Amino acid sequence: MPRTPRTTDPELARKLSRRNMLGVAAGATAAALLGGATTASAAGTAPLPGTAPAAGRGRPVLPPGRLGIQLYSLRDKVSTLGFARVFEELRRFGYDEVEYAGYSQGSAGPLTLAQLRRLTRDHGLRAIGSHVGYYSDDPGAYTFAQNLTKVLDDAQALGLKHIGTASGPWRYGATVDGWKRCAEEFNHYGAEARKRGMKFYQHNHAEEFSFATDRPDVRLYDVLLAETDPDLVYLEMDVYWAYAGRFRFGRRPDGTPAPFDPLAYVLEQPDRYPLFHVKDGERDDTARDGYRMVDVGDGDIDYQRFISAVGRTHGGRRDHHWQAEHDNPAESLTFALKAASHLHSLREKDC
Repeated sequence: MPRTPRTTDPELARKLSRRNMLGVAAGATAAALLGGATTASAAGTAPLPGTAPAAGRGRPVLPPGRLGIQLYSLRDKVSTLGFARVFEELRRFGYDEVEYAGYSQGSAGPLTLAQLRRLTRDHGLRAIGSHVGYYSDDPGAYTFAQNLTKVLDDAQALGLKHIGTASGPWRYGATVDGWKRCAEEFNHYGAEARKRGMKFYQHNHAEEFSFATDRPDVRLYDVLLAETDPDLVYLEMDVYWAYAGRFRFGRRPDGTPAPFDPLAYVLEQPDRYPLFHVKDGERDDTARDGYRMVDVGDGDIDYQRFISAVGRTHGGRRDHHWQAEHDNPAESLTFALKAASHLHSLREKDC
């Protein structure tokens, strides 16, 4: 069922309730989808996609053609080997898409945006999005706030359908009004992106789920959802950081419980979440975030349940893209192979 906004701000509660209702109507009720999703994740990993049957029976949880990777995870290899060599490996591992984290390749030599677009396409990959900074004190910085036209020009040159930021809405502090100001700016970036046939999106970390400093009953992520136009501003849920946020901010500053389910946010407004970051964590209640980041498939986040539930929303197997990521993998290409193998192995349990 839809989340009841846990805030005493009547205007914010009204906006959240209205948008939650729209999200449920567009998909299905969160309760039904959560109830239909299995609670156990598939164990182990499958062989390299295409070399042996995947583990288990039933329909693959991962929609065909929707497995990507955030290239930040492979920044060491992009810098030393170059995009072409990295793309060769990714396609062999079974990836369909990439999300850029910058357009240069370090010691591998300079290249133009046209060359990067061609390299991506020629290796059988689609560029699904890119991360760019939100703002900077440097007026010449390559950010949305300082150089919006250049950012959008480059994204358009690369043929991107999504262009976003992994920066949180902290530009004006952690107050409700501060986040409303950021939401206004995000709406502007979204409107300008839409003119070019693109979607603007924001990628979360754990702190977005904290509470406003001036309104400790208000979760800041709810302000972002309520104050941004759903036709202009989209979300890329980093599932690991959302679960870390649930661990860290499951209580208000006064200690009263404030639980939430990251999956429920998506099921209430599935159309707002075209992109996801799939990173895994081993549960550790002694760690600050409640998890320690590990390779996808080695942790405790139930992606069989999560991806399956999102896939059951209206258009869920068509409209969502799943990007594997690890912030600091021990060996980045090994991580990429393990993540692809594991995600390709997941199967629906009721098929």
